[in-house]
Amino acid sequence: MAKATGLIRCDWSFGHPLMVEYHDTEWGVPLHNDRKLFEFLVLDAAQAGLSWRKILLKRENYRRAFDNFDAEKVARYTDKRLARLLQDPGIVRNRLKIRSAVINARAVLRVRDEIGSFDRYIWQFVGGQPRVNHLQSMKQIPATSKESDAMSQDLKRRGFSFVGSTICYAFMQASGMVNDHLLGCFRYQEVQKHSGAA
Repeated sequence: MAKATGLIRCDWSFGHPLMVEYHDTEWGVPLHNDRKLFEFLVLDAAQAGLSWRKILLKRENYRRAFDNFDAEKVARYTDKRLARLLQDPGIVRNRLKIRSAVINARAVLRVRDEIGSFDRYIWQFVGGQPRVNHLQSMKQIPATSKESDAMSQDLKRRGFSFVGSTICYAFMQASGMVNDHLLGCFRYQEVQKHSGAA
């Protein structure tokens, strides 16, 4: 645990003001917005093998490059558009990760057509309620869970890519499907209020 401006926060949030802001306002807060959920799906896939800080610092570039994460627009990207994205220095220029954003946009639209919303589909893996962990230290934060395993397996079955269990667990943390704020962190209780979880 670390302290800044008099508040105790999870250690990972330090090193840049954007990291602190993200920790203090977004991480762990239950999210029920298809566009934002797609955004985190793309960003967490981009993070694979990299640090979250690197991706967070490029987030605005991603929003610009991927039409503010409008899945319908991204789903229509052509090879020409993908080639342009590969030349964009503001994002991670990895061919497989960029292509996965398009693949996943199309898969999100299929899920939406079948189930009504991506939100309804994705939250079923935690029964519609955030999982609340009671962690004392960073070492206790898991990389995967039985829920992220199930999510990964089903997403892959539906044609999504870059959705291994570790990526799915990071996505769950980002979208508030799990509260992994440490018990001593000032956000732990605040996130509980957002979620209505006990």
